[in-house]
Amino acid sequence: MIGAIVSAVVIGAIIGALGRLLVPGKQKMSIGLTLIVGIVAALIGTLIAQAFGWADTRGIDWIEHILQLVLAVVGVLLVTRMGAGRSGRTGRT
Repeated sequence: MIGAIVSAVVIGAIIGALGRLLVPGKQKMSIGLTLIVGIVAALIGTLIAQAFGWADTRGIDWIEHILQLVLAVVGVLLVTRMGAGRSGRTGRT
């Protein structure tokens, strides 16, 4: 149980950081939010890969990891787009 949590955090950090690096421009995201996006992307990617049988390969599961990375990029884009609307402006002049 503890090993699964630790590996989810480590893989989530790597996936989240890579996803953030692949998104062009500067993202106003904290490290914690990057970690959360990476963990969620890794978990969803693993579930999808297992559902299609892509996670049961010998060696490195490249398809699963690429899927996780794509989901992390989408997650970073969604978080940064949602945060762009909250720039602190009230609309008053």
